[in-house]
Amino acid sequence: MSIQSNLLEITSTLPAHVTLVAVSKTKPVPDLMEAYNAGQRIFGENKIQEMEAKHAEMPKDIEWHMIGHVQTNKVKYMATFVSLVHGVDSLKLLAEINKQAKKNNRVIDCLLQMHIAEEETKFGMDENELDELLASEEFKQLENIKVTGLMGMATFTEDENQIRKEFTHLKTVFDVLSSKPETRNLKPVTLSMGMSGDYNIAIGCGSTMVRIGSSIFGHR
Repeated sequence: MSIQSNLLEITSTLPAHVTLVAVSKTKPVPDLMEAYNAGQRIFGENKIQEMEAKHAEMPKDIEWHMIGHVQTNKVKYMATFVSLVHGVDSLKLLAEINKQAKKNNRVIDCLLQMHIAEEETKFGMDENELDELLASEEFKQLENIKVTGLMGMATFTEDENQIRKEFTHLKTVFDVLSSKPETRNLKPVTLSMGMSGDYNIAIGCGSTMVRIGSSIFGHR
């Protein structure tokens, strides 16, 4: 199967309200261009320098999503062009994105990463940390970021019931967040959950954005 046919097969099954992020990390530009030529415009990378290099080389109507863990000292390298940062798990990181966005006269959209998996290795906040962040005076002062939703990763397991439980929990947290009054920098519309192995479960649980790599580009 070609990248194009993989992509068309997946997009044909996605509901209209679900956005596809093609996870292109470690893939060469010609592979991304094959997806681009098949109509894909949103790509997800997990290393800022790699994303920066691809952005420089590829068409400028692409939306670049940073889906990996972000180190604060690297934010400046993507601040001129990144469309959405998925993995924001601290006020410190949010403040740095805000600072770099301000330098570039931009407002950068961010998703707050929630820890829903049973594995210790996954990054993310719990509900108390989320509430504390959103209630803090420092957050309210941030004018160059906008929190547009939440992101989370389920446990890497064959147990579909557990995956469903974790995604359902994240949807509940998202619904609570969505019921809060919108402010200048809080407008929750996106729930990013689901990857190649579990995106159909995620969509069934209310995901509005899925991150799919290997099912499009093949395994590394």
